[in-house]
Amino acid sequence: MQVVTIGLDIAKHMFQIHGADATGKPVLRQRVRRGQVLDTFRALGPCIVGIEACATAHHWARELQALGHEVRLVPPSYVKAYVKRNKNDAADAAAICEAVMRPTMGFVPVKAREQQAVLMLHRARSLVIAQRRALGNAIRAHLAEFGVVGAQGRAGLRRLLEQALNAAPADLPDLARDVIHELGLQLAEAEAREAAIEARILAWHRANEMSRRLATIPGIGPITASAIAATAPDPAQFASGRHFAAWIGLVPRQHSSGGKERLGPISKRGDGYLRRLLVTGAQAVLRWMRARPANRTPWLADMLARRPWNVVATALANKTARIAWVVMARGETYRKGSAVPA
Repeated sequence: MQVVTIGLDIAKHMFQIHGADATGKPVLRQRVRRGQVLDTFRALGPCIVGIEACATAHHWARELQALGHEVRLVPPSYVKAYVKRNKNDAADAAAICEAVMRPTMGFVPVKAREQQAVLMLHRARSLVIAQRRALGNAIRAHLAEFGVVGAQGRAGLRRLLEQALNAAPADLPDLARDVIHELGLQLAEAEAREAAIEARILAWHRANEMSRRLATIPGIGPITASAIAATAPDPAQFASGRHFAAWIGLVPRQHSSGGKERLGPISKRGDGYLRRLLVTGAQAVLRWMRARPANRTPWLADMLARRPWNVVATALANKTARIAWVVMARGETYRKGSAVPA
């Protein structure tokens, strides 16, 4: 029995293995517990192992690579087409084995531990920001029930808290003021955690050469630059800047047939976090240009005159992604051109 390709369906406790020989004929079907996975693969000769690119996939990919196997992470949406009839662990493992053997299949690069650690900082920051916003919205909603309202923004929220804590009992009952005080403490704690996480991200950004080069691009700051550098450190995996932008989901979705091109909204496939950061950065560039009309580039000025704000911001995010790929692929810093202002 010569196992050449293996489809591994990972889970929390029980893992399903489906092995095939050089002709694609199934020669191994085995269900193993989590603690037996490495021993099972250690007993096999070097082979190609396919795993769905889902939770814990990068950990298992690194572990199996250390044993001498070639690991390929397949996007789950690409595996779905190879699932025959009913879905179960054995069918999923067989589908992964089938998908990983396709010559045109696209794979997800295996992330190193440092990459995942940096991305964990980004995910933690997103979580803390969501908690901060929820607390702020709760404070505003509770105070509005007593007719106490304030201006928008974080500065407006701070003034609103001061107003509420100093309000007379006739305007705000003592019990309500105590609740607002507790929520204000939680809000301050969330803001402190957010600042601490951002400081860690900034320190990593300053120590990473690629991240520093990416930050020279207008619309990309330390947060976006470090996220791109940690998510896609190898530009060679993308054929072009457009391929990189498509990977992020910033290109139009196609529904073409019969030689007729039909383009819709952006596909929104790929990494939604990077896409959100790039669009937010593009909106910042547009606000900067709106405040300084003399610095507008012709193509952006023309688009702003014809298309909605968010459409222009998305188009600029697409161009920024392409520029980021060039900066990474050539190992250079951004040089001011006609695309975006410095």
